[in-house]
Amino acid sequence: MTEAIVVLNAGSSSLKFSVFKSFVRAEPALLLRGQIEGLFTEPHFRAWSALGEKVAESVWSRGTELGHAGAVDVLNDFLAHQTADLTVRAYGHRVVHGGLKYSEPVVVDDQVLEDLARLTPLAPLHQPNNLQPIRTLRAHSPGILQLACFDTGFHRHQPLVAQIFALPYALTQSGIRRYGFHGISYEYIASVLPGIDPLAAAGKTVVFHLGNGASACAIDNGIGVATTFGFTAVEGLPMGTRCGALDPGVLLYLIDERGMDSAAIAKMLYKESGLLGISGLSSDMRVLEMSDDPRARLAVEYFCYRVGRELASLAAAMGGLDAIVFTAGIGENSAFIRERILEMGRWLGVEVDHDANSGRGLARISSAVSRVAVWVIPTDEELMIARHAQRALDVRDG
Repeated sequence: MTEAIVVLNAGSSSLKFSVFKSFVRAEPALLLRGQIEGLFTEPHFRAWSALGEKVAESVWSRGTELGHAGAVDVLNDFLAHQTADLTVRAYGHRVVHGGLKYSEPVVVDDQVLEDLARLTPLAPLHQPNNLQPIRTLRAHSPGILQLACFDTGFHRHQPLVAQIFALPYALTQSGIRRYGFHGISYEYIASVLPGIDPLAAAGKTVVFHLGNGASACAIDNGIGVATTFGFTAVEGLPMGTRCGALDPGVLLYLIDERGMDSAAIAKMLYKESGLLGISGLSSDMRVLEMSDDPRARLAVEYFCYRVGRELASLAAAMGGLDAIVFTAGIGENSAFIRERILEMGRWLGVEVDHDANSGRGLARISSAVSRVAVWVIPTDEELMIARHAQRALDVRDG
């Protein structure tokens, strides 16, 4: 019998999963990973082994609506029939928002679930989807431990001055502050950096998590001290379809002069802006990099410009800069984007090794004369969640 931890990451129309072998007080080992996409249109299930070999695939007809609850049922059926010797001991969940109350992973009970549901207005596109699989599993498998891990958690240790807005302080006390996101990814990078570059881990590092969602975090001796995300996941860097930093006066103007209501503004900010909004072509950086369209080029240039500006801002927040780390889809795979961003950091002592930057995977891409170490480190949020779930099991089992 193989004891396992299942990690779930529920998106708006997808459910990604990873299955880890559970070891008492030891690092979990990946067994399987996969996803179910198109949950409300044309569901498509795929699973791969730890070596990347496809082990299962199913496609439903167009118009089929599985939803997140149905996706959980499909996954459990797959695990029960395709991996007969597997016993699930815990489910670990990525939950975007933990609010002020939850800064560490927590075992889910009725009160926790109620608290997390109240945070939905702070992450309306993410929180309900994150919580639905938890509800489904609590109904079907009430005896199995479920652990919620929060994208906001890593940032709760920032100094207060980095968390507040210059608003009436009563609003700050009510919970309106910078929460930050992508924290599970930053926690993973902070956990592996000591084994990769001990000097960087003990020093001042800016980590860029650049993907369809994008942010950056200043990490000083392993502790997050500032980040680009704010009250919601639409703040900070430009993203695939999210605008990033924006003068709030623009929103007042759109309300007063253009007659836009909150729903129309939310749709624009979250789904019609960012790379897609500037280019009018695509939210996918790979498409934009290959395009000769002037607006596509402008979108790429704006993205690099804003990221480069934040490099200086986050270095200032730490009072120095010893290392830079790129991670996530764009950060790990686009040598062009990395180089353009690093060009803006030359005044900080950054020098790129162009040959090293052209590769893939874990690599140091700064030259021997660079005063700042620059790394590409693939992130692994699923493993980070599995580690927390294993610790929770070890505590529960004594």
